[in-house]
Amino acid sequence: MPTPTEELVATISERLKATANVKVVYGEPQVIEGKTIIPVAVARYGFGAGSGTGPRGEGTGGGGGGGVSVKPIGCLEITAEGTRFIPVIDVNRLATLGLIGLALVLFWFRRPFRR
Repeated sequence: MPTPTEELVATISERLKATANVKVVYGEPQVIEGKTIIPVAVARYGFGAGSGTGPRGEGTGGGGGGGVSVKPIGCLEITAEGTRFIPVIDVNRLATLGLIGLALVLFWFRRPFRR
């Protein structure tokens, strides 16, 4: 007979499996002005579980949990002329890369030049 923790873990696992399908990554196609637009995202799943110790009825136990993160990355545009991927511009990532680049430039020019 499964323990309550095992039952909880199984339930969470089944719920996460039910959401892990292609519709999470590719959205419903939309037809707009003769173009078919399909949203595209990246999905990440996380899962954790616990257990218990001690004799039945007197011990202590733990549980589990899981989560899903979905982030849009662009869309597919399908027309009579062809298909193309249009990326979403991630402003936070561009800013981070810019700051890293600036830090490297400042580091390079602050170094004493040796001959």
